[in-house]
Amino acid sequence: MTTEVIWLLGPPLRRGDIPQLCDQLGMLITYTGALVVICDVGDFAEPDMVVVDALARLQFTARRNGAQIHLARASPRLRGLLALAGLGGTVPLAGDLRRETEEREDSVGVEEVVDPGDLSV
Repeated sequence: MTTEVIWLLGPPLRRGDIPQLCDQLGMLITYTGALVVICDVGDFAEPDMVVVDALARLQFTARRNGAQIHLARASPRLRGLLALAGLGGTVPLAGDLRRETEEREDSVGVEEVVDPGDLSV
């Protein structure tokens, strides 16, 4: 069973393409057993709200199939559009996953110092 697969998603993307993409994603998850589909969206030079709509529906499709999508190579414009649409946390970035993993790992030779004056402790 594969836990992660990479899927290249690129232009042109029209609203009418979205149902077929969702079907393809469902088949990809079914046949690979992937729990995470890394959606490479780096080829979208000028992403628009059709791309945002597609990504939201793809995430919904992935979750219905017991998986999720994460974005790789998302441009600042695409990240901004996702945030504007309120979907910034719904479709996470693949790079964020690596950072979260690194943050959980204990660093060798680094000690945490607590300031007694820090009220947040």
